[in-house]
Amino acid sequence: MAPHPRAAARPRRGRLLRLYRDLLRHFGPQGWWPGRTPFEIAVGAILTQHTTWSQAARGVAALRARGLLTARALAAAPEAVIAAAIRPAGTYRLKARRLRDFTAWLLARFGGRFEGMRRAALGPLRRELLAVPGLGPETVDAILLYAADRPVFVADAYARRVLARHRLLAPGADYEARASSCRRTCRPIRRSSTSFTRCSSPSAKPTAGRSRSAPRAPSP
Repeated sequence: MAPHPRAAARPRRGRLLRLYRDLLRHFGPQGWWPGRTPFEIAVGAILTQHTTWSQAARGVAALRARGLLTARALAAAPEAVIAAAIRPAGTYRLKARRLRDFTAWLLARFGGRFEGMRRAALGPLRRELLAVPGLGPETVDAILLYAADRPVFVADAYARRVLARHRLLAPGADYEARASSCRRTCRPIRRSSTSFTRCSSPSAKPTAGRSRSAPRAPSP
């Protein structure tokens, strides 16, 4: 008789929880996503599309210097001014439109504040965000997790690399399959995808005072 799906998932959940705890011990709390306000975090999540975080951070800093890191200030700014500020983040005209579209949605739906996003039903909220032009699943999940503190998993390429290496995820799984699987398994873990991202980044370094020997994949 085949095992019940829930019973079959338990060993996998245990392995994933152990991996998460090993990563947390090795790297320590990461304090990710960097940002002074939830809106700034959401802006960073949009600007980092198809570029490095260092380039996106330059765009965020330029918006801050111009006083454009609130929803109302950014919505009132001409698109050309936004585009000029975020030029270091690349595809700046496109990203300026995406920032304006997200900000318009946030103002219309929640008055520009994130408190409502923290209380809204998660499934419908995620679908609403996915309907905002230019926001794909990874960006939406980053906004939900890091800006709105919702229990989602950012199943990006870094997380996929670690989970596939540890045989916790099929290598060819698409984003939604990865995210759905990890959301179900990682419900007890807050911000677990941060540790997977940190571990698989080429610049990964342990927090000061911690072991330099990173958790390794099981033997074939």
